[in-house]
Amino acid sequence: MTSTTGAALWEELVTSALLGTDRRTPPEGVMAAGGDPPAALLDAAALHTVRRRAGLLPAPAASPPEPAPRDDRPPLPEAARHRLAQLLADRSAPSSGGRRGTAPDLTELLPQWLATANERGFRAPAALLPALLDAARARTDLRPQALVFAGSRGLWLARFNPDWKFAARGASGGGVPLPDVREPAAVRRLWEEGLFAERVALLTAVRAEDPGGALALLSGTWAAERAEDRLMFLDSLREGLSDADEPFLEEALADRSRNVRATAAELLSGLPGSALAGRMAARAAECVGPDRAMGGAAIAVSAPREFDAGMERDGVVPAPPTGRGERSWWLGQLVAASPLSTWVDRLGGRTPGEIVGLPVTDGWREELHAAWCRAAVRQRDAEWSRALLGAPGAPPEAGPGTSSLAERAKLLAALGEAERAAWVAEFIAAHGLSEAFQLLGVCAVPWSGPLGRSVVDALDIAREAGSYPWSFSGVMGLAERCLDPSEASRLDLLTATPDEPEDASPGAGGYWSEAFQRLV
Repeated sequence: MTSTTGAALWEELVTSALLGTDRRTPPEGVMAAGGDPPAALLDAAALHTVRRRAGLLPAPAASPPEPAPRDDRPPLPEAARHRLAQLLADRSAPSSGGRRGTAPDLTELLPQWLATANERGFRAPAALLPALLDAARARTDLRPQALVFAGSRGLWLARFNPDWKFAARGASGGGVPLPDVREPAAVRRLWEEGLFAERVALLTAVRAEDPGGALALLSGTWAAERAEDRLMFLDSLREGLSDADEPFLEEALADRSRNVRATAAELLSGLPGSALAGRMAARAAECVGPDRAMGGAAIAVSAPREFDAGMERDGVVPAPPTGRGERSWWLGQLVAASPLSTWVDRLGGRTPGEIVGLPVTDGWREELHAAWCRAAVRQRDAEWSRALLGAPGAPPEAGPGTSSLAERAKLLAALGEAERAAWVAEFIAAHGLSEAFQLLGVCAVPWSGPLGRSVVDALDIAREAGSYPWSFSGVMGLAERCLDPSEASRLDLLTATPDEPEDASPGAGGYWSEAFQRLV
């Protein structure tokens, strides 16, 4: 049979099968005398399928790929390798009805595991790279750490599977080994020839070791960089920001890109001793001061009436967002960019706690306190952050500073780990868990004993009240990752299914029991 004849016969068989043998008789030569048309069609199709497969010519062999690059990082200890295999293999399917059941989802521990492995400089086991890339594909939050851990071999492997194409896009240079930052020639070569993501990673690495060297690296090519790249490079100066960066940032205030100018101004305002901070303080001091009519026992505010070119050069944005007045918008930016020491001198040598407790005239209190919050975060000032947070037991809407939990979380980040955990523990004891999720997110892991106990106690109170456990699923998920393992023994009593109060949510007791079993 020629190939043309065979192809034509196959097409006829397919047509007969689609239309049915009662509407389209099978091709001549297929039917035996007195045979059954459908059976004859199937027999012929089976025969020609074998012929078609046997007639295929082998394709030329493809060139073998280049070998995977070397990864000279030390291998994982066997115990750590075993744990990684467990974490990657765990795929707890949800129980019926959307219930999570009692089995924990061990993949929730992957971010901590990867962070620890990367801190210690281990390389990923080759056999686990496919599972690692699959996990990173499913969870975008894992990708940065997973790609660093996978290293150059992980990027090499990702080329062969379209499902892993995110690796090529998401490798922020971390997937490619960087040169030793103490080798100037290698650093300079990658800086001048590398991809943008590699250059960002390199600048970050050099900045951590040698802030001045990183600044010199950036200054050398600054004028030739694209605006969007300048913005990203400038953002990397946040870590290790110091007075030595001021001359470079002052020059960036004249950049042709508005976003670059705004970022440079923000960074300079984080340096209380900078010339920009001084200029902003002079402007802000004209707007905010002691109320003479009340003997200095209150704060008087007069927002700026005009916007000038000097303000714009120093990063003040002229146009307010929708719903904000121009004058209050300008005032907030001036105060947020001023050194907080300005107000100690301006308001009679009072402490930050005394200052935020002063009444503010004409309804400007909320605007002024919000700007001080931004300044305290920007300048990482623990004393002002503490004053603006107020007592954790006080109602958020009645305290100083801001009632915004997102802003409070930023203020907490300026405090030491122990003080931060103690403040959140007291907040939970006073207000419960419903508003604590963002605050818990800035606490060091594992949670300290008092903080962990306050979370468990609040969950127990919610359980006793018959509340729906899924209302606390976010906090429960955090607890699964962040609670100190030594607290597990305290949870055993909570795994029993409680008697449900009459006004409890139906079935809540069973859900709570499962949630605590999973947590244990």
